[in-house]
Amino acid sequence: MNGISENVIEKKSYAFAINVVNAYKKLESRSEYVLSKQLLRSGTSIGANVMEGLRAQSRKDFISKMNIALKEANESEYWIRLLMDTGYLSKQEDKSLLDECKEVCRILSSIVRTANNNLDNKVKETTEEYITSIIEEAN
Repeated sequence: MNGISENVIEKKSYAFAINVVNAYKKLESRSEYVLSKQLLRSGTSIGANVMEGLRAQSRKDFISKMNIALKEANESEYWIRLLMDTGYLSKQEDKSLLDECKEVCRILSSIVRTANNNLDNKVKETTEEYITSIIEEAN
């Protein structure tokens, strides 16, 4: 799986998860436990679903996992916005977290759209080759 072991969405979703964990620690130190847990759950789930998708058993399995990752990214954006608008996260200091989340959403959206468009492609390629071509096209 050399072609898909190092790609943009894998790297960005992992980096985003690290930043979410750090934001969670900051929020926890400010005694905010409920919303921050929601962000922690959704923000770290993105990369896990991306990793599962990159090792999918079929084209449909790949699309399903990338769709779940996209949904989790959209949910993460919601929690970040809510935490900003309620003053738990700073709109100035934590803007990069929101920007990073939006970028992950854009990449995943492109992957899902491209994968759906190519789902019925009758080219005889393995699932691994299909995934690699989708990821490369989305990058």
